[in-house]
Amino acid sequence: QLQLVESGGGLVQPGGSLRLSCAASGIRFSIATMGWYRQAPGARRDFVATITSKGSTNYADSVKGRFTISRDNGKNTVYLQMSFLKPEDTAAYYCNASLMGYDYWGQGTQVTVSS
Repeated sequence: QLQLVESGGGLVQPGGSLRLSCAASGIRFSIATMGWYRQAPGARRDFVATITSKGSTNYADSVKGRFTISRDNGKNTVYLQMSFLKPEDTAAYYCNASLMGYDYWGQGTQVTVSS
């Protein structure tokens, strides 16, 4: 059974950092494109970053230079290192796995940026 389990969310002050993790099971992780999306209350779910099986990355303009996506195929885990966090980064962050035309989602982890 496929599972994506996010962790690492929490409350952080503006300018701070967090690292999100997403552990995958039940999926051929090494060939999946993995990504992070986020959804603020009352808003749609937005793209944050993706990383392909070959390690190519793509970022939303709003997070370029501040967030870094990476993956460890040996641990079936994808990470999102977030730095210089802003209040507008506050959202539920969701892990996504895209494989053979199908999308799979985790349950989300909350990130709140506030002083």
